Amino acid sequence: MVRIAGETLHVYFLGTSGALPSPQRNPSCILIRRGSDTLLFDCGEGAQQQMMRARTGFTVDAIFITHWHADHFLGVFGLVETLAFTGRTEPLPVYGPPGVGEFVDVVQRIGRHTRSFPITAHTLEHGSIVPFNGYTVRAFATLHGIPGLGYLLEEDERPGRFNRDRAIELGVPPGPLFGRLQRGETVRIVRGGVETEVSPVEVLGEPRPGRKVVYTGDTRPLHESLDTATMIRDADLLIHDATFDDQERERAREVLHSTAGEAGEAADALGAHMLALVHISSRYTTTTNHIRDARRQYKGNVILPADLTVLEIPYRS
Repeated sequence: MVRIAGETLHVYFLGTSGALPSPQRNPSCILIRRGSDTLLFDCGEGAQQQMMRARTGFTVDAIFITHWHADHFLGVFGLVETLAFTGRTEPLPVYGPPGVGEFVDVVQRIGRHTRSFPITAHTLEHGSIVPFNGYTVRAFATLHGIPGLGYLLEEDERPGRFNRDRAIELGVPPGPLFGRLQRGETVRIVRGGVETEVSPVEVLGEPRPGRKVVYTGDTRPLHESLDTATMIRDADLLIHDATFDDQERERAREVLHSTAGEAGEAADALGAHMLALVHISSRYTTTTNHIRDARRQYKGNVILPADLTVLEIPYRS
């Protein structure tokens, strides 16, 4: 059965700073809400306060950690306590690279009271896929000096456009049967006094791609890795490490981060439809150079979101 895709897709930039927070930026935390599902990608210190400010609520279905540098996971401890105080009962899955089991053990032990929900650990590697209803999250390896993962949220294909005229021509009366065909169901009608079937392939066009959001976490640019590049090409939104501006290219190579210009090069090579620059070093009081450097390499839409910025990702057609 073909699933009709019509869910909203919102990206909340809850934390966009580098390793050190600043008065304007919290450590790394990206919240993606797809329909009624809420996923956190990294959970830096103070994440639950940012969720309050953004009015997202605390219905978190899963947490995905990119790597085990503290600015990407310290917020889990506070968030788990907040979830306990608000009465959560369903399990909280935490996904990440090797070491996630030990991390969850620490989170479980550090609380001094019994929680009403379990926290489960799930180790991922390059190419691992986590299925959800109508979309998947796929992990890919990053280049940051320790085992790390980026994540691709990719929706299932959408049905092709419904050809109303063709359906009527085949004898399908307007009404509920139209909806069943669009949902991928074969319907039975009476045509010329004979009961017959009409299948979705007779009235639907070619399937259309769903939306794709890529979050790199901390990394050097990945577009030169053919395997990874093939996986994360053609994203509707590429959220890329841009810790430094291009004046600090040598420093970026040394500490295995990316500059804004390198993020632009990656977006161009990967055919991304929009580029968001994140993980901005606290050394910068202005990000004008970051935007300039990225736009020199990439002609698409470049943004450098402030904390609490929200993007709605539309369908392409």
